[in-house]
Amino acid sequence: MGFRLESLESKVVKIRVRDFADLVRLAASGIMMGQPTYILRLVAGGDVCVYGIMAVFKDFYRYYGIPLIYYWPDEGCRMPMDRNYAVVRSDETGEHIELSKGFKAGVINVPIINVQEVPNFIWESGK
Repeated sequence: MGFRLESLESKVVKIRVRDFADLVRLAASGIMMGQPTYILRLVAGGDVCVYGIMAVFKDFYRYYGIPLIYYWPDEGCRMPMDRNYAVVRSDETGEHIELSKGFKAGVINVPIINVQEVPNFIWESGK
């Protein structure tokens, strides 16, 4: 049984980001504002790992409260699966994002949570 991104139910708005760095940057901005933020990782069918962040739309009064999922598919699961944190730091040379096996001091640590399955309100199971 696999998961199909195209079958996301209409009540959840899916937003595909360009790359993993965009997803990490979004998570880091939530953490800096005091929100508990994490990245979910799902191995979907063995050849694709999907990374995502669940959020709620807050910026426009008519759509306040609509659930969102920002996601990035890692085709071929090339990202290391043994890393539990995306680490973000910034200095005079720019932004630096790396994956780490553990928590690092003095930087923004975004936990990566492995999920076994995704609730049907996000993805419908493929047959």
